[in-house]
Amino acid sequence: METKMALNYQGKSQKRSAVEKSINAFLIVYLCILLSKAAVCTTLKYIWQSVPHNDEPWYNQKTQRERETFKLLNMFTDFLSFMVLFNFIIPVSMYVTVEMQKFLGSFFITWDREMYDEKRQEGALVNTSDLNEELGQVEYVFSDKTGTLTQNTMEFIECSIDGYKYSGAHSEVDGWKGRMKAEKSREELFLRALCLCHSVQVQGSDELDRGKPLLGQQESYVSSSPDEVALLQGAKKHGFTFLGQEKNVRQVRNREHQIERYELLHVLDFDCVRRRMSVLVKTRDGNIYLFCKGADSAVFPRVPAEEVQRTKVHVEHNALDGYRTLCVAYKEISVEDYQTIDWKIREATLALQDREIKMGKVFDEIEDNMHLIGSTAVEDRLQDAASETIEALHAAGMKIWVLTGDKLETAQATCYSCRLFQTSTELLQLTTKTVGEDEGKEPRLHELLREYHKKLSQAPRGVKGKWILSHEYGLVIDGATLSLILNPSYETCSSQYKSMFLQICLKCTAVLCCRMAPLQKAQIVRMVKNSKGSPITLAVGDGANDVSMILEAHVGIGIKGKEGRQAARNSDYAIMKFKDLKKLLLAHGHLYYVRIAHLVQYFFYKNLCFIFPQFLYQFFCGFSQQPLYDAAYLTMFNICFTSLPIVAYGLLEQHVNIDTLMTFPKMYLGTTVVLGDFCLAWLLEVTSLSLSLSLSLSLSLGRNISDNAMLQWKPFFYWTFLGLFDGFSFFFGTYVLFQEPSIENTGKIAGNWSFGTMIYTILVFTVTLKLALDTRYWTWINHFVIWGSLVFYILFSFLWGGVLWPFLKHQRMHHVFAQLLTSIATWLAIFFLIFVALFPEVLIIIFRNMKRKCQQAVFSEPILVSYKRRENGYTSDLKAGGSMAQFSDRCHLRFLQIQRL
Repeated sequence: METKMALNYQGKSQKRSAVEKSINAFLIVYLCILLSKAAVCTTLKYIWQSVPHNDEPWYNQKTQRERETFKLLNMFTDFLSFMVLFNFIIPVSMYVTVEMQKFLGSFFITWDREMYDEKRQEGALVNTSDLNEELGQVEYVFSDKTGTLTQNTMEFIECSIDGYKYSGAHSEVDGWKGRMKAEKSREELFLRALCLCHSVQVQGSDELDRGKPLLGQQESYVSSSPDEVALLQGAKKHGFTFLGQEKNVRQVRNREHQIERYELLHVLDFDCVRRRMSVLVKTRDGNIYLFCKGADSAVFPRVPAEEVQRTKVHVEHNALDGYRTLCVAYKEISVEDYQTIDWKIREATLALQDREIKMGKVFDEIEDNMHLIGSTAVEDRLQDAASETIEALHAAGMKIWVLTGDKLETAQATCYSCRLFQTSTELLQLTTKTVGEDEGKEPRLHELLREYHKKLSQAPRGVKGKWILSHEYGLVIDGATLSLILNPSYETCSSQYKSMFLQICLKCTAVLCCRMAPLQKAQIVRMVKNSKGSPITLAVGDGANDVSMILEAHVGIGIKGKEGRQAARNSDYAIMKFKDLKKLLLAHGHLYYVRIAHLVQYFFYKNLCFIFPQFLYQFFCGFSQQPLYDAAYLTMFNICFTSLPIVAYGLLEQHVNIDTLMTFPKMYLGTTVVLGDFCLAWLLEVTSLSLSLSLSLSLSLGRNISDNAMLQWKPFFYWTFLGLFDGFSFFFGTYVLFQEPSIENTGKIAGNWSFGTMIYTILVFTVTLKLALDTRYWTWINHFVIWGSLVFYILFSFLWGGVLWPFLKHQRMHHVFAQLLTSIATWLAIFFLIFVALFPEVLIIIFRNMKRKCQQAVFSEPILVSYKRRENGYTSDLKAGGSMAQFSDRCHLRFLQIQRL
């Protein structure tokens, strides 16, 4: 495929979350435990049977066939039998529960009213639920600019014709009188170029559709590019109106309200390589014109140098103001030259091989030796709360990169407006202006890379997740310079400079990449994604040119904007506005990760509690593969008795209130309350210390979740140890009770099924109450499934024992459960063993409460969690000897009352 879409398309790949990878690693550990248990029991069985009276007791003599059976075959059969007996340690039902939690949990995103757009009557969309937890682990955010950070609602601001500035604020034709201006013919030529060089369609009214004249009607412009619509509206304000096209004839109404008709001969479409578009039109007089508009870097080299200087000043000034700029040029073509051009275009169009390359060469030949008319400036305003969203994401520990195809100055001004760059940020430039465009550009680029790398290596840096503030650096790079780094002309030390460039990028707080092609955006994302540590990346965009990076990133976010829905359709999640990204990550993503991480660890824990007593029981039954639990209990443990509570937890749990998560973005890294910023500033004031950095003191009251911390080996082994401890307590606590054969007043002897049923009862109550202790956000659903599961277990045990259903009175569990509950010793043992199993969890809760009360005793007032200077940045200007009143006056203080995390 040689189409532009195919050439810039990034193939889809299967995305897997870090949680899934952790689950697979944990599963391998538990599979090894299963194999080890089976191997140990098989070995000990034959050691046990090596004693003759153990192998063939007088009451169970072997048959002749059993004695003649091959011993290795018996060992293999016994090994498989133990595997079947212990296979419940593998939490197969966990995979079903995880998928259910992901699918049902995704509805909370689509139901979120704060992410619903009333104007368009649309809300957020979840295209895949497999990555919900990845939203809580994002480290790098790659964002498009136009339509993502900005509204993509263009407004014509001003233009420049032959070096004379014309303001777009004047809506009347005579608005340009009384000031220096270009010749009238040049003004009209410029406005005609705007009305003819575009791909806009006119959507008329019903009267127009019925064949009534267009003159006097209100035109409605429709285009895939809002810039073109803004330019036509700007031309209309100044007397030239595009009326539409009919049978390759474009109609324009001039200032005298006369209809001008131009025959459209060819359209040289815009592409990301040429960065310009052109049209060939023919007037009624037979004159043929080429009108071209495009980026200054694409037009200036094709016009005389003396014409560039008078327009370049306005282009650069508009770009610094954050406006989107385009340059307009033209040339007149003779009939003979047009015939040659027409033949070349047709030949390139009909080419079967390398069609795009041949057409590009022809277009370059045509768009040469033009004359510059002027330039335009169009404003694209920032989206609502875009700057606040970027500040929140920065505070949450994420690094924001802006990847755009816009001009350097325009993109840089937008980055300052949305606070991606602070006034104190030192910008490191890697552009054609700093590198140059001559033959020595690559050595100069390598010299700059070494210089920047040395500067960043010597600068003090903060540890991830800590509020250690140092001098901030930002990187600015354009597409041409990036191509030199990623695709050098010679391979000498190329990998070294690529690695150096990556280290510079990762050490900068923000990165701006301008003049980027779609595939270059994907290359940047891939470079960071494959860097050391494999950080979780997120890409957000709204147009078709953002699809490649959306598909490349771990998580792709599409914005339902004005450039079609290709980004939204190819994304993992679609939102209406950029500000929705804040709640999607800080609230939904954070909670999804905490919920599913706890769910995974809990499943492994409760299955280990379930099967470990079965393993210990083999030491007391001669390794005979005798099950400890009844078959019905084995089947229903994960299906009925313990399934619904963890599902409800995985869907509804909020260990921290959503409003708190939104107010305090740093909780995205973990539930940690920062207490020391203000206190340390006060300490500096009192002691008159002079420090260059404002340090941060944090008291951790919760859990750390960054870098997939809740599913690392340390918490996994803690849960595994907890499962072994509880299983050990269940078994030997019950074993001690059953040392007395008769635990009932009637003198009846308790047997194997009574022993197993008591352990099972303690197990069900313990794992359910463990989840209840971990639950911080209680709803009626949590109460119903937790206490309802325990009640259901009791009712089922009475039913299965034949008390409630006499039909079952002949089976082996007949009245076992009911007889157990008639003993006071059984009741005491159940309560005591449940308390012993939950004692570590109770100790942790008591410790946290004591720590929280101690902290609240020290800080009884509302506590400062962050401060910012009124201008920009996060670093305090507090100096030795300055008053606290002056310090407070220069800062915006945000308070957060300490609450239970």
